[in-house]
Amino acid sequence: MTALICNAIRKTYGAVTALENIDLSVAPGEFIALLGPSGCGKSTLLNLIAGFEAPTSGALTVFGETPHRPGPDRAVVFQEPALFPWLRIWDNVTFSPRLAGKPRAAYEADARRFIDLVGLTGFERHYPDQLSGGMKQRVGLARCLLMQPRLFLMDEPFGALDAQTRLAMQELLLHVWDTMKRTVIFITHDIDEAIFLADTVYVMSARPGRIRSRFTIDLPRPRQIDMLADAGFNALKRDIMHQLRD
Repeated sequence: MTALICNAIRKTYGAVTALENIDLSVAPGEFIALLGPSGCGKSTLLNLIAGFEAPTSGALTVFGETPHRPGPDRAVVFQEPALFPWLRIWDNVTFSPRLAGKPRAAYEADARRFIDLVGLTGFERHYPDQLSGGMKQRVGLARCLLMQPRLFLMDEPFGALDAQTRLAMQELLLHVWDTMKRTVIFITHDIDEAIFLADTVYVMSARPGRIRSRFTIDLPRPRQIDMLADAGFNALKRDIMHQLRD
């Protein structure tokens, strides 16, 4: 079953057309990146997939079903991790199953596994204000992993981080993706980030947002940071830059 199908999606807000004729197909386990200028509708498309909004016209299915509302099969990771400052890291990560009334035995092993996977073992009793920006994003990622979603929707999750922390988080995300093999739709303004992370990069036009071009990233996995200086990497970057400039 295809993870995501967008067929002629159009989204308007009054007289403003945000998205026009979006056609998109994403395979299970695929990692795609959406690139485009500010205001081109990338976040709007993510909101439609998440079920926060409905398209004005066209058809959208996630694993064969139309998303009428948010659901646990789709985890959304925003630029800000939106942690509860009064809760310790353990309680932030396990918030969803506790809210659902699940017994601790039902989620404890998975919670510890995901906390370890994102490198936060030993920080379970800390509060968010005791962590750096990158570590807070790790908490948000662990919380989403514990939901066991089929689809990750990531809206510039590393955009507010410094360059060194951003690279570290990109490597962590690739490690998590290699381990879990979940479907990921990743929004970014950073061409290097898109190429480094994704299997496929889609370039969107200025508003109204359309899919302008599609790039298959056939660089080998697992990806390493030194790949950023690779000739093939830079050739892809040049081609994508031309599309964005035009």
